[in-house]
Amino acid sequence: MATLNSTLIGAFSQPDTFSSVFEEVSKYNVQLNIAERLWASWYLWMQNDTLATGIMSFVLHEVIYFGRCLPWMIIDRMPYFNKYKIQNQKIPTLKEQWECASLVLLSHFTVELPQIWLFHPIATYFGMDFGVPFPSLGKMAFHIAIFFVMEDTWHYWFHRALHYGPLYKMIHKLHHTYSAPFGLAAEYASPIEVMLLAFGTVGSPIIWVSLTGDLHLFTMYLWIVGRLFQAIDAHSGYDFPWSLRHFLPFWAGADHHDTHHERFIGNYASSFRWWDYMLDTESGPEAAKRRRERKMKAMKSKKAE
Repeated sequence: MATLNSTLIGAFSQPDTFSSVFEEVSKYNVQLNIAERLWASWYLWMQNDTLATGIMSFVLHEVIYFGRCLPWMIIDRMPYFNKYKIQNQKIPTLKEQWECASLVLLSHFTVELPQIWLFHPIATYFGMDFGVPFPSLGKMAFHIAIFFVMEDTWHYWFHRALHYGPLYKMIHKLHHTYSAPFGLAAEYASPIEVMLLAFGTVGSPIIWVSLTGDLHLFTMYLWIVGRLFQAIDAHSGYDFPWSLRHFLPFWAGADHHDTHHERFIGNYASSFRWWDYMLDTESGPEAAKRRRERKMKAMKSKKAE
């Protein structure tokens, strides 16, 4: 592996079991933490960087996606939480969740897997690092914050475009099957939409590394985990008093996206509220009230003139 140091490479021309590789890496690289040792051992044991990244990326995506959806599926079955359900008259049935999960899983294998497999060679071509040690927490947090802003911008404009008549009917309508969304529906979409909007998630880091030459694969994984949590939680249909949007007013949250699914228009951004606010595409009763007040104020000003 090109980006692992020569000490690591030299010790393993003929790797045996993963555990034996891990023992050797740990013996000669005590300066690495446990996660870095496991990481290095995986790549040394696999002896194929693209394959190692591809397997790890796909497994990570599936475990995080369905693992994060599971708590919401359990909550849907517990009447106590119904008071926090935004559209509490619409609880998804087990049949709906099964049908949704089946299509999402099919999409993961047929649409997302090829993209995941191509990510490593493309990203490393532009300068992505995947060696050890990992970057500092500060640098990773900075990069992830940048990616959230980049993805949110991409998502706003392409999501808004997908609500244009012909594009909506041909591409985006499938995602709006459920007017009261639930966690599993986060990636319930047509293959074209999956590829278009996924570019904001995967393409943003590639654009960043192509311009700066500074990105680590581990940072990319933390970003993907954060983005999956955001997307699933936004589709969960629940707004709790402790939800993030109550502490960060610019965070979109489930209420923002739930309104979009209920009304089929407005609230196009993914993570933040600023694009919808600045371009007057907010949806819901409060946004409608603000528009009426602005209109009345404008009419009064015109009359006064």
